[in-house]
This record gives sequence, structure tokens and C-alpha cells, in this order.
Amino acid sequence: MTAKRSDLKRQLLEQARKRNTPRATNAASSSPGYDTSSSPVPERFTRFDAHPGYQQLAMLRQGAEQLGLKDPFFKVHEGVAGATSVIQGQPCINFASYNYLGYSGDPRVNQAASDAVARYGTSVSASRVVSGERPIHRELEQAIAKAYQVDDAVAFVSGHATNVSTLGYLLGPKDLVLHDEYIHNSSLVGAQLSGAKRMSFAHNDPDALDALLSRHRHQFERVIVVIEGLYSMDGDIPDLPRFIELKKRHQVWLMVDEAHSFGVMGDSGLGLHEYFAIDPCDVDIWMGTMSKTLSGCGGYIAGNKALVETLRYFAPGFLYSVGMPAQVAAPSIKVLELMQQEPERVEKLHTISRYFLQQAQKHGMDTGHSIGAAVVPIIVGSSPLAAHLSHTLLEQYHINVQPILHPAVPEKSARLRFFLSYAHTQEHIDQTLDALAALLAQAKS
Repeated sequence: MTAKRSDLKRQLLEQARKRNTPRATNAASSSPGYDTSSSPVPERFTRFDAHPGYQQLAMLRQGAEQLGLKDPFFKVHEGVAGATSVIQGQPCINFASYNYLGYSGDPRVNQAASDAVARYGTSVSASRVVSGERPIHRELEQAIAKAYQVDDAVAFVSGHATNVSTLGYLLGPKDLVLHDEYIHNSSLVGAQLSGAKRMSFAHNDPDALDALLSRHRHQFERVIVVIEGLYSMDGDIPDLPRFIELKKRHQVWLMVDEAHSFGVMGDSGLGLHEYFAIDPCDVDIWMGTMSKTLSGCGGYIAGNKALVETLRYFAPGFLYSVGMPAQVAAPSIKVLELMQQEPERVEKLHTISRYFLQQAQKHGMDTGHSIGAAVVPIIVGSSPLAAHLSHTLLEQYHINVQPILHPAVPEKSARLRFFLSYAHTQEHIDQTLDALAALLAQAKS
């Protein structure tokens, strides 16, 4: 099986290289003024099944079929997904959910959603600026602002669109976006949309950022540095005080994406500012999502009044989108309230996350740079192997964990990515790591 996976990996990489090699085209077909009336357009430009994306998908499915594997994506969970779940009628230990504090599915949070939909209906039926504004929207935004100890916040209906629209609107062609090389796709798309110059710096390397700012800051008007609070591929965090020092010295904006760190970092889960005990106002733009710990959906920007008012009136992803449904906003409000009352959930999450990290390392597994806070990768160095492990863990041991494959990460960094919940137990961890260790041993033999 190991040799078969190795051969398939070489085939996949070779096909990927061929796809990335520009095809030779004649002068007429490559010209902007190409006359289609005298020369037919090649089918690869008119058929969706000839699109490079679909071709790549077909190739991956063929490779999985040769290894006897099922598609590891779009698994259907038949109920609430937390520390456990039900997939294809089978109860399983689940490590593929962002339900870090277990509030999604909590009866109190469910009731908040039910009460909201009874009062406001299933849709606010318009963008908020037109006639979709409801009291519950401002209640949510004020609760988020209070958690960050800043002036205000604005809630978007999509987490991805929050970054796209914020960066896309605030920056322009005379500006510069500097971002961690592992930044989320939403920030990359937002930077591209803005038309600003974009540069990446080495992951979690303030010195590399300092060098770029020293070299380029004077060439641009507005400059923004974008980092994450907890990197969901690696489970590590930035040295936030150092980044704040750089942003002040070079007179730039600092944006922190807390999609995964809010609800996880800090003694009560309030995120990176609590973890490092810094003044939240030292960060210009706090971004986060409601779909993880906050058990709703959408994203938010928190900061000073001028920033929030500007986005509320001009950011396209807010201005031209329908307002958040009340039953989506209400759970997040309730979770923010419960987090203050139940800090023991965060403490349990920290304890079980550290236990997972320590036990994985005792097994000799590569956990990368994870600090053991809700996200722990097990790096196996091969996409076919990662897919095989994920498949076998679910089919034979009823353990659900997603593989992260090339090109999402470099091939040598292919991994299983474990998301921990406060509700996981030591028994869950021991059972999982024992099964994984046995499978890895088989793969080496």
C-alpha cells in the first residue's frame, strides 16, 4: 500500500506540473482581437468539464478511487457536531468542528434562536441600511464591542466577506497590504480586490515584517499589516506585543483576524488581547467570526467609531447584503453572555488541548508549532497517506478527522487537523491517538 501511495503521489504531482505549464497557442488565438467567426474557440475554453479546476477535481477523485478511498469532504453530520457526532448513522468521536466551547446545540442558545425567530421572522428581508435594521443587530454589535473594550462593531452576514469587503474598501492602488504568509484566503481576496500592492512575510516572523516596512513604508500612503490570532492550519499564535510595537513605529494599521482565537485564547476566551494583557485599542482592526465559538454565522469588525461607521455606510459586503437573520444573531448574543458566566468551559478546553498535544508528542507524532490551544495538526508528510489515515480512522475506529492535502498545504506538510472541544475527554484522546499510532506503524512497515 505504501509503494502504491508513493507512485500515485508522483503521478499527481507530475500532472499538476503539466497543468501549470503554459500551453503553446497560435498568434491569432492569443490576440485580444481574436476573430471567432473564422476560427472556432477551442473546447477547453467553452466547457466546464474542461476547466482546470474540474480537471484537478477529477484527477483527485481518480487517485482516491485507486487507493480505495472515499471523498473525505462534505461528510454529512446527522445532528449537532461537537466532541461527538453521527455520520452515516454511526456515532463517532469528532475532531472536525469549530464548536470549541460546545455552545452550538446548547438548549439555552437554541432557545435564544427560537425566541428571536418568533419575534422577527426568518428574514429581515432587506439590507440593514434600507429597512432591514432590527434592535437585535445593534445588541449583537454592542456586545462584541464590549468584549473588545472598543467603541463599536459591525456585523456582516459572512465571515469570508467580512475580510474581503473590509480590506477591499479601506485600501487602494496607492496603499500596501502586508500579511503573514499563512493568512486566510479571505484576506488575500480582499487585498486583491482593493488594488493595493500586496506582500507576504515569513510566518510569525516580526523581524521579516520589520525589514519589509523599513524598505517599503515610505513608498505608500496607507499600509496595513494583517495577521491571525490563532492559525487554524498550525495551531500557533503571533507575538502580538511585538507586532503592535512595529505598527506604532512604522505608523501603519494592524488587523488581527480572530476567527479561531476568540473563545479560545485568554482565561475567559476573550481572545488575544486578554491572553497578552494588552490594551485592545492598540490593535486598529479586530476581525472575528460568529460561526465558531459564538455558534451563529457571519463575521464582525470591531474598533474605533470612525472605522466602524465608515464600513457600515460604505463597505459593499455590508451595504449591499441583506441584514443578518435574527435567529442567527441571537445565539451569538447568548454565547457572549454565557462565556462571562462559565469561564470553566475555556479552562477545560485549554486542559484537554494541552493533553492532546502532550500525548501526541509522547507517541512521537509531529505536531508542528501548535501551542495546544484547540487546534493541533498531526503532520504526516504525504497527501495520499493523510487521506488514507482519515478514511481508515472513520471506517474502522469511528473517529472523524479531516485531512489537509496539497495544494492547501505543501505536500511535505500534508496532515490530519484536529479541532478540540471543551467536551472532549481524555478517553477520546487516548483512543484516537492509540488508533492513529497503530495505523502510522502499519504505513511504515
